[in-house]
Amino acid sequence: MNPNLDQLHPYPFEKLRQLFAGVTPNAEYSAISLGIGEPKHATPAFIQKALVNAMSGLANYPSTIGTDALRAAIAGWLQRRYGIPALDPATQVLPVNGSREALFAFAQAVIDPASRALVVCPNPFYQIYEGAAFLAGAEPYYVNSVPALNFACDYATVPGEVWERAQLLYLCSPGNPTGATVSLDDWKELFARSDRYGFIIAADECYSEIYHGSQPPLGALEAAHQLGRADYRNLVVFSSLSKRSNVPGMRSGFVAGDAAIVKKFLLYRTYSGGAMSPPVQTASIAAWNDETHVVENRNKYREKFALITPLLKSVMDVDLPDAGFYLWADVARTGLTDEEFARRLYADYHVTVLPGTYLARDAHGSNPGRNRIRMALVAEIDEGLEAAQRIVQFCTELKQPPYLNPNSK
Repeated sequence: MNPNLDQLHPYPFEKLRQLFAGVTPNAEYSAISLGIGEPKHATPAFIQKALVNAMSGLANYPSTIGTDALRAAIAGWLQRRYGIPALDPATQVLPVNGSREALFAFAQAVIDPASRALVVCPNPFYQIYEGAAFLAGAEPYYVNSVPALNFACDYATVPGEVWERAQLLYLCSPGNPTGATVSLDDWKELFARSDRYGFIIAADECYSEIYHGSQPPLGALEAAHQLGRADYRNLVVFSSLSKRSNVPGMRSGFVAGDAAIVKKFLLYRTYSGGAMSPPVQTASIAAWNDETHVVENRNKYREKFALITPLLKSVMDVDLPDAGFYLWADVARTGLTDEEFARRLYADYHVTVLPGTYLARDAHGSNPGRNRIRMALVAEIDEGLEAAQRIVQFCTELKQPPYLNPNSK
């Protein structure tokens, strides 16, 4: 067996399952999960129709590079969304089976396992980054998010010797779980470091279309264009239809950017078998070419966050994020750790949230997930409000000692 498998941590939801072992949730309440970031809004009918109408494509082997029409649709969306010159669909765009699969595979393709490589990633983070680093024979280096910087990572604190060994930088903007976005000034500094040290930047942008202000988040390709980096050297972005179009089960995304890197990644994927199903390609074209359903989806999230955030803010330290569909709340004033909070809330009110320490690592003397919880506001408004009201009631009861609820174990 690959010895690097022994370095992998249990996935956050496996830790959550173990945390809840032996707990019988209060039968007075129905289950509501804010734990997993799985969109619950309905898949648009026109996407479903496009998928069904393309079922004849199941009789054909798909090519790894995807159809010309799909790559053109993705390139067209990037041009419209970010105001950049059109990418070359033949050399700068590659369809993938969801961003998760591609983010993992990318490290396997670009890391030299014989070189003591480091993979720099945010902390807290999407656990795929860490696992990809370990299985590529590299070591992750965690850059803590900073609450005073609106949960942005302070890359200026990373020592030069780390950048010298870095071969890959994963970043997520908008971030999971914090919702933080990368500014143009931050991008300028990161590009300068990439030029100096030669590492590749993998920008995970799967939450880019869910935002709460009037301005959409700055994209990596957009930043590169504004800074005169027309070749997108050493930059690759990953995006997906899962959150944008409510089709997580379709597993449809793309990689785009530096043509030389995309070419090598295509070679890798030709061997690994990462070709997208023809019906999914057809449905993806329909999704990327339509923006109306995206606006409607975003407005649903805005309505939810506008109603739910003030409720939760009355009992815990939480604010509206820049973007994304998570709330990253500090529960320290409840007197419970993040694990204790999640376990008791599940026991007493049958609401699932994810402890912040399950999404972060101890690094540089602290764990940025400690005493925080992640809440995914993915359900419809009524269910989300019900969950928020239960959390408020739970936190209110915590302030009335002694806390003797028999459902807590």
